[in-house]
Amino acid sequence: MGHVIVVDLGYGDAGKGTVVDHLCRASPVTAVVRFNGGAQAAHNVVTDDGRHHTFAQFGSGTFVPGVRTHLSRFMLVDPLSLAAEADHLRRLGVGDALDRLTVDRDALLTTPYHRAANRARERARGAARHGSCGMGIGETASYALAHDDAPRAGDCLSPARLRRRLTALHDWYRDTFPSGGDVPDVDACAEAFTAFADRVRIVGGGHLHTLLRSGDVVFEGAQGVLLDEWHGFHPYTTWSTTTFANAETLLAEAGATAARLGVLRTYATRHGPGPFVTEDAALTAALPDPHNGTGPWQGAFRVGHLDAVALRYALEVTDGVDGLAVTHLDVAGARPDLRVCHAYATPDGRLDRLPAGEGDLDRQAALTRRLASARPVYAPLGRPAATIEDALGVPVVLTSHGPAAADKRPTGQPLSRNPGTLRRTA
Repeated sequence: MGHVIVVDLGYGDAGKGTVVDHLCRASPVTAVVRFNGGAQAAHNVVTDDGRHHTFAQFGSGTFVPGVRTHLSRFMLVDPLSLAAEADHLRRLGVGDALDRLTVDRDALLTTPYHRAANRARERARGAARHGSCGMGIGETASYALAHDDAPRAGDCLSPARLRRRLTALHDWYRDTFPSGGDVPDVDACAEAFTAFADRVRIVGGGHLHTLLRSGDVVFEGAQGVLLDEWHGFHPYTTWSTTTFANAETLLAEAGATAARLGVLRTYATRHGPGPFVTEDAALTAALPDPHNGTGPWQGAFRVGHLDAVALRYALEVTDGVDGLAVTHLDVAGARPDLRVCHAYATPDGRLDRLPAGEGDLDRQAALTRRLASARPVYAPLGRPAATIEDALGVPVVLTSHGPAAADKRPTGQPLSRNPGTLRRTA
């Protein structure tokens, strides 16, 4: 199989977890590497015998015996949430998840202070909420940009340094949010994080190089390209690089390469506020998702028709993919009314492509405002895989017709790194 990077081309929730689980079962995989986001990820995997787990920090191949998880330096690691996730996996019969876990010492730590700050800031926005998951991800990233002493996984090996950094973070939270909610004291937090270091193997950057040499590795992305911190529709985005960039940085440092696999549903979804041109209230009512409901912080789960314009934009800002995994073919088979949006009708005329840029949030905010007045131009969805291949100019290499591994069907198209025609966007 070779190394593979799995990235969601939409707003998240397309089925990255179930695709990663399939890849780890289809051929021998040494490890799953997480390369963005943190404990807010929700990658649902259902085994053929009916067990269900929502993977947040552990790799979605953890049900497969022997597959390791490595949290790279680009992950935001929440030790408390990690312990709770390990407990749930243990109840499902996976008792060695922590034994198969390694954490890069440079990974930032998400703490109860970040989470409390996140929720206080989101509450203050009132009706203008951005749709945060409330897990402290944005606060972890922004605090680290402003403070050189932001706590990292390696600090858990040095109790004195850990305590200093947690104290500074605790004091910042109290000063910034004087009416914020209660949080654990520094002693309790430091004790929990020290216990984390005693239980989990914290490693240097060279460990990933060893994993890459020892066998095939799957890089599992979080959220989706349309939520990317620089390419998403600001301000309804995440503080995370959701493209292939972080994974390819890690691979380049090791002198390795990987195939790029883009994941999408046969219809579009979005969790929380923000632009969603093909949203359809009737589809939202008709297609509830058993693993994606309305959340107190994230907001409602919204459903719409397949949006080829947004997907072409995702391909352009990521420099394309080598193959596609298309999920929810079972839903498409039962819904002949599903459509595909090939263009937007706007006050300025028909729009077939969204302009791609980089590093300019004002530009992205202007694009968000432009999408508010866009209306979809539809055609019948027809045969979903063929329609998607034609619209995006990329081969479908895997289809998913249900939540379990047995529901996955390789199309016979090979997935291999090809910097030529397969990586060119339509």
